[in-house]
Amino acid sequence: MAKLLIVEDDESVRTLAARALERDGHDVTVATDGSQGLDAIRQARGGYDLVVSDIRMPEMDGIEMATAAAREFPTLRIMLMTGYADQRERAEELNGIILDVVQKPFTLAEIRARVGKALSCFA
Repeated sequence: MAKLLIVEDDESVRTLAARALERDGHDVTVATDGSQGLDAIRQARGGYDLVVSDIRMPEMDGIEMATAAAREFPTLRIMLMTGYADQRERAEELNGIILDVVQKPFTLAEIRARVGKALSCFA
């Protein structure tokens, strides 16, 4: 199926999302913060079908990572996740860079459906 990168500092959320998406047959790589995520994106030369990242993380947040990744790989598709309303508002400034913002907490079915929808837009 698709090659995905999950960037999330909370281990339980990262594991939940990765397992749910692996069950759908996706090849999932994980990173624990934006800096690791950007490194993974660079190592793959932007070769992910979709990057799913938390917004609020230590060291480098998801918005910084998305902005840097989009500068280097303008066709990279990025979806953000957050549990904070103020962070969701910050993400609105990234129109044209991100596809969607998923509200946390989410269910397994919801993350699978949102990723499926994001991927189908480009199938």
